[in-house]
Amino acid sequence: MSGPEFDEHGRVLFDVFARNCSSRATLEHVTGRWGILALAALRDGSLRFNALRRRVDGVSEKMLAQTLQALERDGFVHRDAQATIPPRVDYSLTPLGEATSKRLFELIEFVEEHMVEVTANQAAYDTAKAEK
Repeated sequence: MSGPEFDEHGRVLFDVFARNCSSRATLEHVTGRWGILALAALRDGSLRFNALRRRVDGVSEKMLAQTLQALERDGFVHRDAQATIPPRVDYSLTPLGEATSKRLFELIEFVEEHMVEVTANQAAYDTAKAEK
């Protein structure tokens, strides 16, 4: 694996289309099934782990924990562990997470608004495939 490339000012250049670029892993953390839903769910404020798990219906405890850990490492999510009995852990968006969540939520809204068209396209595709 080669090292990073730099621009004329010494800044590292990232290219998500390049196989070995670290931005590709970050993009996966953000846009993977559970990442996008976790970030969108945290848009309205901090949530405890189980509340977030209920909001992101279908995610396993293990997958949510892994997703949150990756998003925390990347700087999108803040984990606030309070030393109480029982321990309390809240998750919230960082400023980077808020900016990212805003853009992802726009994508979610776009998809939801176009689902009638999507389901019609799916039905037409399935019918054409079945006729072959």
